[in-house]
Amino acid sequence: MRIDILTLFPGFFRGVFDESIVKRAKQKGLVEIYIHNIRDYTHDPHRKVDDRPFGGGPGMVMKPEPVFECVEKIGAEGCRLIYLTPQGERFSQKKAEELSRRERLVLLCGHYEEIDERIRTALVGEEISIGDYVLSNGEIPAMVVVDCVVRLIPGALGDSESAREESFSWGLLDYPQYTRPAEFRGMKVPEILLSGNHEEIRKWRRKMALERTRKVRPDLLRGEKDGPAKVD
Repeated sequence: MRIDILTLFPGFFRGVFDESIVKRAKQKGLVEIYIHNIRDYTHDPHRKVDDRPFGGGPGMVMKPEPVFECVEKIGAEGCRLIYLTPQGERFSQKKAEELSRRERLVLLCGHYEEIDERIRTALVGEEISIGDYVLSNGEIPAMVVVDCVVRLIPGALGDSESAREESFSWGLLDYPQYTRPAEFRGMKVPEILLSGNHEEIRKWRRKMALERTRKVRPDLLRGEKDGPAKVD
């Protein structure tokens, strides 16, 4: 997979993709990540990328020229951009799985009050929001999307079952996890996990996942986000 990120602040990404799972995926040749500075495609001494909105109003608007030139320079004209914006579709595990199957992603990090609508009309294919709140930039959402997507690329995780068992993968939160020692400061690991009975362990984990989801995120069981949860 190739991922291109169009940004006004490339410094945000220094080191972020050089750690942990994303780093290993890059080393394995599973993903290539390119950071493009939109300011490099301006033609004035001040490298101006924004201007006041026509019709008046607060804030500034990202200009279309540098974004269009950047897209053309990196050969992404045929790739409909993913714009990171609070106005977008709520990002989910289901969406991450869909994106992980693509060969190339082009992410546009929003800034200022908005982008010029001509960018949205001609270049943007989909808009993604990571939550119902406003951040100061689109770089943080881009990091979230990249991390979530890359870990789903086959071979990115050491254990192929890890991604399948994580929270949200089956419409539920994750079940409780324990490791050694079996008893710590009077707190014991549930006996079922020490039994070696894998079918009973599976049933216990499903039960615990359901209980945790009902308590913390009942909306997932009602199917209010991404359709009905898959439960046994």
